[in-house]
Amino acid sequence: MLTKDCLEVYVGLETITITEALKKIDENALGVLFIVDSDERLIGALSDGDIRRWLIKTGDLKASVVQAMNNTPKYVLEKYEEDATRLLDENFITAIPVVDNQMHIVGVVDNKNKSKKVYRASNKLKGVPVVMMAGGKGTRLYPYTKILPKPLIPVGNKPIAELIIDSFCEYGCNEYYLIVNHKKNMIKAYFGELETDYNVHFVDEDVPLGTGGGVSLLKGMIKDTFILTNCDNIVEEDYYKIYEYHKEHKNLITMICSLKNFNIPYGVVNLANEGAIKAMEEKPTFSFFTNTGCYIVEPEVIDDIPEGTFMGFPDMIEKYRSEGKNVGVYPISENAWLDMGEMDALEKMRAHLENKE
Repeated sequence: MLTKDCLEVYVGLETITITEALKKIDENALGVLFIVDSDERLIGALSDGDIRRWLIKTGDLKASVVQAMNNTPKYVLEKYEEDATRLLDENFITAIPVVDNQMHIVGVVDNKNKSKKVYRASNKLKGVPVVMMAGGKGTRLYPYTKILPKPLIPVGNKPIAELIIDSFCEYGCNEYYLIVNHKKNMIKAYFGELETDYNVHFVDEDVPLGTGGGVSLLKGMIKDTFILTNCDNIVEEDYYKIYEYHKEHKNLITMICSLKNFNIPYGVVNLANEGAIKAMEEKPTFSFFTNTGCYIVEPEVIDDIPEGTFMGFPDMIEKYRSEGKNVGVYPISENAWLDMGEMDALEKMRAHLENKE
């Protein structure tokens, strides 16, 4: 049991915002935060799933956690603490608070030491193709990309493209389509020498077409819902849940978006007319969701993309949105997205993956 002395990261006051709760959930790695009132009595539980549903419904990051939490949380009385493990298993939850007779949290029992694979839907995405945009020049990663194509830049002991493929293999995906252009023969040679239990198909992009135009090259190849990803990021989220969400909402495209918090290291001043000060804020934090470059896509989208036309995939999303068609967002936490698009981000990704080993 986690003792009261180290509970801060697992407990949040009812006054905190959704953004603040997300940060704590990222820190505790349990996927849940227990909410207490001003007297420190348990009044609710807020899971990452609760937050996701709230954001999909309202998009409001500044709302109080009370508006999104489950106000009938599971708990175990201190004198019956031995029942905690059974309750975890029966209710398929990652943690449960231990409370005294006044509902004050005195500890937390968790199962985070169990393998994550217990909770992942192994092979549930078998047969779902994965398309990787692997043709860019990767100019932001120069000088690495002067020698290697971006998909082959090593992160630890494997190139990034192979790490991405490995992350999908955990869910049973075994058909991969790599749209290649820059230094494509090196990419083909690398995967051609690997002994794998999955299939890699190469799609040649003779002229740069962008993430949208490149997908048009798949006409006639893919007939089912597929996953589209860039070759420079890893999403550490349950892909099966994302796929289920996509299907449940009958989306043409579901964009996976990550929360980002940016701290401004200065006092920010908003001006009114004639140089008057409208408002001031000292070192504010701005929170918003950003596109990770990973999507769940219906096959008809391929046929809707004009052939031989340069366009970004977000352009297709905007087109469908303006037409009133179903496109949606699946929000994930800031720490669930690893991106290596620039040099400093590459080093952060390496450090993160090394710490997991």
